[in-house]
Amino acid sequence: MSDVQWDIRREGRAWQGDEAMSRYYLAPEKIELIRGKIFWDDEQRLRMLGLLLEQIGADAAVRLGDPQVWRDAVAEL
Repeated sequence: MSDVQWDIRREGRAWQGDEAMSRYYLAPEKIELIRGKIFWDDEQRLRMLGLLLEQIGADAAVRLGDPQVWRDAVAEL
């Protein structure tokens, strides 16, 4: 995961040019449910989350769930 340079912005964006296909190939081949979790491991889950955050943006993401959870997570950075 550390080799991926994410470009997560406050607003989501579409991928452009070569970036589109390189991002596409980062995604798992299919969505699987294993023991109640999507994808096989946390690395795949984080990669998919990164892909989605690039497209949806941080502003939309932090509106999901309890805002205090987001504040607490940022405070731990």
